[in-house]
Amino acid sequence: MPATRPPSDRDGRFRRPDASMSLLTNVMDHSLDEGYAEAARARGAVGSSRMPGSTKGRLVLALGLALVTGVVTVSAVNANEAAPTLAKERDALAQRVTDETAAADKLQRQVESLRTQVDQAQQRALRSAGGDGGLADLAGAVGTGALHGPGVKLVVDDAAGTDDGSAVNPRTSDGFSGGRLHDRDLQLIVNGLWQARAEAVSINGQRLTALSAIRAAGDAILVDNRPLVPPYTVLAIGDSKQLSSDFQSGAGGQYLRILQTSYGIRYTVAAQHSLDLPAAVGFTLRLAQPDTASPSASPGPSSTGASTP
Repeated sequence: MPATRPPSDRDGRFRRPDASMSLLTNVMDHSLDEGYAEAARARGAVGSSRMPGSTKGRLVLALGLALVTGVVTVSAVNANEAAPTLAKERDALAQRVTDETAAADKLQRQVESLRTQVDQAQQRALRSAGGDGGLADLAGAVGTGALHGPGVKLVVDDAAGTDDGSAVNPRTSDGFSGGRLHDRDLQLIVNGLWQARAEAVSINGQRLTALSAIRAAGDAILVDNRPLVPPYTVLAIGDSKQLSSDFQSGAGGQYLRILQTSYGIRYTVAAQHSLDLPAAVGFTLRLAQPDTASPSASPGPSSTGASTP
């Protein structure tokens, strides 16, 4: 009995069975399993909306959205209003500091003017009494009187680029950077001038006396509790050539060179034919004794906490 061949097209190829087409059609028409569809209908996910269906629910939702919007809007408005207020307060505080500083400087000038008037009245009274007995020279030596004469001008400044805060201080862990001049550096420099036989010294216009102190407060250097701003101009009265030579060859000049080499501290030393040093402010000569030391003695002792004439 001959074998039966499956039906074929006209081109001789075999036709696919109808069962395969039926299965494919069923999958396409029913992609979601009826079990999943039944579970979805049980949960109410099919044909239902997530929005509240009742009028009350919709009103509650609208009220909540309005409340959230209001809170966000008020917060944004408050933030925008607070920024200018803080800026104004900061500017007002800075202006107040500037005004108070200007007022203090004005009072300082008044004190100096009144002190000059008192000194002049004192000199007139002494001359009328037959002479001052060397009081003027003594006042100039101790700092209560202004002094004029030749000397040395020393200008010391921090290293270049120290304002960016990138320098690291290998000497100490305080607020000064490595390229900044310290209070103790200024103490050693001034003491070097005394050792070089300086007769009077001032720093940035602040006259040094036997009670003067060079100290630090934060990042600032104070002389008699008055802050100084670099560069520091140190004026010293004495024999200009001898004073300059002795200072640069002495401990003060050597220390300055170490600061320059190691930390980039900048300085210049120049002899001056004429210098004017003001009288010390806030210092009154109340007791004096004759100096019995030899003329070759140093003009004054050195101190680590204060530079004294």
